[in-house]
Amino acid sequence: MDQIEVIQVENISKAFGPTKALTKVSLDVCKGEIRGLIGENGSGKSTLASIIAGNLQADDGEMFLFGEAFSPANSLEASKSGISMIVQEQGTINTISVAANIFAGREDDYVSWGIINSKKINHDAQELLNNLDLGYIKAEMIVSTLSFEDRKLVEIARAFYKLPELFIVDETTTALPQKGRNILYKLIDQLKQSNKSVLFISHDIEELIQVCDNVTILRDGQVITTLQGNEMEPHRMKSLMVGREIIDNFYRMNEDSKPKSEEAILSVNKVNQGILKDVCFDLKEGEILGIAGLSDCGMHELGKIIFGLIKPDSGSVRVRNGKKITNSQVAIQEKLGFMSKNRDKEAILLSLSIKENIVLPCLDLLKKIGFFITPRSEKKLAKTWCDKLSVKMRSVDQACSELSGGNKQKIVFCKWLGNESEILILDCPTRGIDVGVKEAIYRIMEELKAQGKSIIMISEELPEILGMSDRIITFKNGEVTHTFTRSSQLQEAEVIQYMI
Repeated sequence: MDQIEVIQVENISKAFGPTKALTKVSLDVCKGEIRGLIGENGSGKSTLASIIAGNLQADDGEMFLFGEAFSPANSLEASKSGISMIVQEQGTINTISVAANIFAGREDDYVSWGIINSKKINHDAQELLNNLDLGYIKAEMIVSTLSFEDRKLVEIARAFYKLPELFIVDETTTALPQKGRNILYKLIDQLKQSNKSVLFISHDIEELIQVCDNVTILRDGQVITTLQGNEMEPHRMKSLMVGREIIDNFYRMNEDSKPKSEEAILSVNKVNQGILKDVCFDLKEGEILGIAGLSDCGMHELGKIIFGLIKPDSGSVRVRNGKKITNSQVAIQEKLGFMSKNRDKEAILLSLSIKENIVLPCLDLLKKIGFFITPRSEKKLAKTWCDKLSVKMRSVDQACSELSGGNKQKIVFCKWLGNESEILILDCPTRGIDVGVKEAIYRIMEELKAQGKSIIMISEELPEILGMSDRIITFKNGEVTHTFTRSSQLQEAEVIQYMI
């Protein structure tokens, strides 16, 4: 491998108000190198990546691209210099076509006599998609018609319009099904073979070991160390990133799978909608019910149907008192809470404060006289739950957009627990969060179960499905294929055969 440095980061610092996101961080990535970057939520990974990609400006420090001073004013300038970045959350524009998204910022290349050559743009976009094994996505499609996963693949296509010198992957794999991950891994290998470089950010330690040549560990905005290939041992990496020893098995320790009551607290009756066919099951009081399947099996849509966000073509969802869930307002009134897989778009309002997000579903609880709600009661409720869940924040007035992924996830929990929810629908509750916050969320789930609360956990991660669920329902092509009961003897292979 040539030891030519593509990017050098020297003593970069960045603060958001009193919060120090990065403190004198130095890092370099060489040609042909796949450098992993790992750390807890809030460790500064995405901030560093965003500075390199031109989305943020550093407060102090320097960067060099191929030995030349580098300080991009924006992401377009960085892209023109050969740096492309894809992120965990949605980065496409829903109202325009796939082709327009791919060539956003490059339209001048397709303008003749002041008019954009749409035929040429669509042709080039489709050719690119075909070359990336994404030909089933059509250049003329409006992006809003695509699934969340396919929108991420459009972003990857945009990054590969020209082979980037440095490709930054910021937690993107958590938003992709296995097919999409394989496409991304193939492209990363193509970059390596072409002597290009990759900065690969992930919370999945096994994935980092599989994909990367080495890994740099951040903690509290500072570089702790860089481990080379033979030093990248899972337990060591976990301990370095959290600064303490952690147990390898942080799922539920006890094997008791008994619900608080055998009575159904929620019933799904012959639900049909889209791919879903005659879906039936009950959720019991004090039960964690795991729903497992491939990304496109319909389980994510089912979560939205249960919460009333999608209306089924036929069938119903009812709670214990017989009340039918017809929309999300009824669901909230009946003490249901929903954590969406697409956190930043569907679970919280990024432009609002922590306090505003938490109290939004809790207004009826806070009313004192008629419709009167005191600012003091709002602040007290928000602070109480933030303290209970150990949210890292400046104050409850801080904007949610400034929080790390793990702390955003905790805010979603705060708002539904603040509303005294009895049933929680958790769709990929640990997607894109670090091992420390995962452990905290699993402990919250255990505590809720002990209190008699009921949880539906939809997840593409089999270890957490097996580790946390009392019962497991598997889905394939929109249909329930099997039901398992919690057991230390149950293996992933047994579950997978009912999913594929």
